[in-house]
This record gives sequence, structure tokens and C-alpha cells, in this order.
Amino acid sequence: MRAARFHGQGDIRVEEVPEPRVAAPDDVLLRVHWCGICGTDLHEYAVGPIVTPTSPHPLTGAVLPQTLGHEFSATVVEVGADVRDVSPGDRVSVMPAIVCGRCRYCRRGYGHLCERFACTGLSAETGGLAEHAVVKDYQVARVPDEVSDIEAAVVEPAAVAAYGVDRAGVTGGDTVLVTGAGPIGVLSAMYASAVGAGLVVVAEPNPARAQLARDLQLGEVVDPTADGFDEVVSDLTDGAGFDVGVECSGTTPGLQTCLTNVSRRSTVVQTGLHTRPATIDAMALAENEVTLVGSWCYRLTDWPRIIRLIAKGSYPVARAVTAQIDLADVVTAGFDRLVDPTGDQLKVLVSAAR
Repeated sequence: MRAARFHGQGDIRVEEVPEPRVAAPDDVLLRVHWCGICGTDLHEYAVGPIVTPTSPHPLTGAVLPQTLGHEFSATVVEVGADVRDVSPGDRVSVMPAIVCGRCRYCRRGYGHLCERFACTGLSAETGGLAEHAVVKDYQVARVPDEVSDIEAAVVEPAAVAAYGVDRAGVTGGDTVLVTGAGPIGVLSAMYASAVGAGLVVVAEPNPARAQLARDLQLGEVVDPTADGFDEVVSDLTDGAGFDVGVECSGTTPGLQTCLTNVSRRSTVVQTGLHTRPATIDAMALAENEVTLVGSWCYRLTDWPRIIRLIAKGSYPVARAVTAQIDLADVVTAGFDRLVDPTGDQLKVLVSAAR
């Protein structure tokens, strides 16, 4: 079968590899429909290896080269003898986290913080940028007819965004500032609206990204570097600042924009991943009693809830998808286009179907 394999920095090759097989009683063999290219994949391509293992992973034994892709939808082809929740022919969305189930965090219900955390498509036998993949039964969730294969492939980043917003404690009527209009920022804005935010504002200095956000009609989209930004914030929040800040850019300026534009006793969640240390205005944090919280991945059990929100139409995640391409074009039309700061794409989905 065809698979997009990461060999090292700037080196992704579409190669012919053996098809995976069901080998354990809890294995599920999948035929992949669509797989998204994630910001983590882009970091690996641009400056990696970072999380892709250069020596055997302690949980999965995986080592480079790695078939990428951890945001995907699929149809079940075959299941192991102990699998009960899905059957061949079922359409599913994949929760890619692989956890040990034994460490202190797994035992406390925090599987996403597992001490030996691995991920399908980053540190595992298979990935979604391929024709087929093998995962464990706990990694798949059936999707109803109301959810398309495209939407099912966006559940993973949608869950990342939702968990960040939930960590910030957004409640009905809150005013929410989202910094960064990449895929997670856009999905965070959508989810904040879905759970009842009264006002959502997206701050994005990149004109191309800002226009994409405007086209999605997420709410007010503003340039935090432009003259008059402070006045815009004051007008929108009656001079108080935002109730919640959701930082999705993974940059120091984005974090600083959140910290200095939220109200007293508010919360800022850091959802965007930083690839280098950030600096903050600690005085702004202290004098306004702002709570700064981190967010890592998602609740591993959240897939059915996110799928129901999508099925109901409350969480229109497909709007974040701006391109659908073939696996043969994954580097030129996918990775290269997405790492270009002047690029015109937000979420690119890839299909290996012949």
C-alpha cells in the first residue's frame, strides 16, 4: 500500500509498504478515508524529529521512518477476536492516543498525560497518511450517518480545541478572545460559540489567515498589531477586557495579547504548542489575578461527545477544511503549502484511496 513516511527533517516520501494486519485480539484494521495534516506533523517536517522516535519507543517499539497522520476517518475492515464495539463496515473516527493504562496518570483517568504516551501516526506502527492502518479497539468511535467522512477526520483537532476551551471554563454569555487563526484557533472559536459564548473575537496578524477566519464568519476578526486594537477591545467588552483568553498561536506575542486583554480574575488557557520558551508579563498576571492554565491533547473519552455536537450541527468543523488532496501530492500541495507563512490553506485533508 501507499504511505507517507517521515524519514527526517524535510524528508517525507510516499512509499510502497506492506499492508498492516490484525495481530492482537484488540486490533482493528481500518481503510482510511481522509487524514488531516496537523501542526505537529508540520513541526516534524520543518525541524524534526521532535516526537517521532529515533530509537524504539518504550510503549510501541516504533522508530523512524514513521508513517504520519493522526487525524483521520476510516471504515473498519477487520477486527480481532476480543473487539466488541465495532464491526467490519462501520465508519469510525480515530482517537490516536496510545496509553499504557498502568501509570499513575492513566489510573487517575488522565490517559492523555500517560508517562509512556504514544500516538498513531507519530510514534506507532501505522498512521493515517496511508491506505490502511491498525489501531486498538479503544481508539475508534463509530460515527452516525449525519457525520461525513470529512467531519469524522476533523474530530481529533476539534477535540484539542474543545479541551482547551473547557480547561478555560467558558460558560454561557462569556466574552472570549482567541489568539491565532490557525486550525486550532478557528475550531476553538467555533466550539466557544457552540457552548454558549456571548462574544468571540479572533486576533490574527497574518492577513491571509485573518481573511480565512473572516470568510468562515466566526465573529469579529482583528489585527492585534494594528493601531487602535486597544480601543476595539475596549469597545467590544465595555472597557472590562475579555472573560476568557484562548491562546492558539503558540507564540509569545499571542500569549501576551491574551494576558493583557482579559479582565481581572479571568482565565487564559495555553492551547497552542510552543516550540521554544515563551516570556510573559508576570505583573499583568499578578495584578489582575489572571489564572494561566495549560492544555495538552484532550480527554481520551471525548470522541462520542464531539461527534454528537458535530452531528447536531452545533460544531461545524468541516468549515475549517480548505483543501482535499491525493496522497501523491501530500508534500507539494500539503506540507510545503502549509509551512509557507503566506499560504492560503487552513486545514488540508489527504486521501490515499486509489
